[in-house]
Amino acid sequence: MQNVNIWSEEFGARTDPPILLIMGSMSQGILWPDELVGRLAAAGRRVIRYDHRDTGMSDTVDFDAEPYTWDAIKNDVYRVMDQHGLESAHLVCHSAGGLLGQFAAVERPERVRSLTVIGSSPLGGGEGQVIMRALTGQPQLKGSLPEPTPEFVAFYRTLMAAPPPADRRARIDGMIAEQRLLHGTGLPFDEDSARRLQERIHDRARDLSAVANHRRAAMAKPDFEPVGVLHRVKAPTLVIEGSHEPAKPGHSAIIAEQIPGARLMIVSGMGHTLPPEVHEELATAVLAHTESA
Repeated sequence: MQNVNIWSEEFGARTDPPILLIMGSMSQGILWPDELVGRLAAAGRRVIRYDHRDTGMSDTVDFDAEPYTWDAIKNDVYRVMDQHGLESAHLVCHSAGGLLGQFAAVERPERVRSLTVIGSSPLGGGEGQVIMRALTGQPQLKGSLPEPTPEFVAFYRTLMAAPPPADRRARIDGMIAEQRLLHGTGLPFDEDSARRLQERIHDRARDLSAVANHRRAAMAKPDFEPVGVLHRVKAPTLVIEGSHEPAKPGHSAIIAEQIPGARLMIVSGMGHTLPPEVHEELATAVLAHTESA
């Protein structure tokens, strides 16, 4: 087993019901906005967020010497829980973090008190294949998940063909452009706030390039996600999608259909990010869900 140190922090009283926030692929834990975290903690939750391996302040891995798969990233969820002395927790997950949460709810149901999945795809649905086929112009397979929006495809096709940014400012400008795309078109985009966030992300990373190891991990074991298992999820599940989701439009409804008793919530104006305008609505929904579970 790789000895990878995972950075995490917690908010709220240790005696309060625990919420573990799981961010998406190649993303730092601070993408869970401070205001949203604060709302949850102030309402009586013990909230924990963390940086995945190869992101932010967690350890980076020499992938050539010690390759890993998404199984390791999934197992880091349990390691963070252990680190904070938690036998179980409410999992609140975003994007690819939602795949990790769904997998944990199937694999270790005793550790998942409830599951909230935001802007994600169904476990075993082949989301990565759908996106890659869209980016490379290949026809989608029969029964595939809905494709990302044309704007999403155009942006990442251009990004894939562009040379690496030359300096800090160029890197941050590119990160802001990506945030703008993922933000969607339903709400105003605050570029000043985005710059502050991306500067923070850039400057706290041990090695900004190490996030590419998540892609390598996915290629190392493309069949990481078990297929046809979501009916086994026992945890009360809330599935949330923005009305202007650019990356995974319509995927949340499929998750909700496959998990028994799951509830679907559409947040007006939200894209694939978590802007201030939706914090109150998201916090209210998560608090109600974790109260009843």
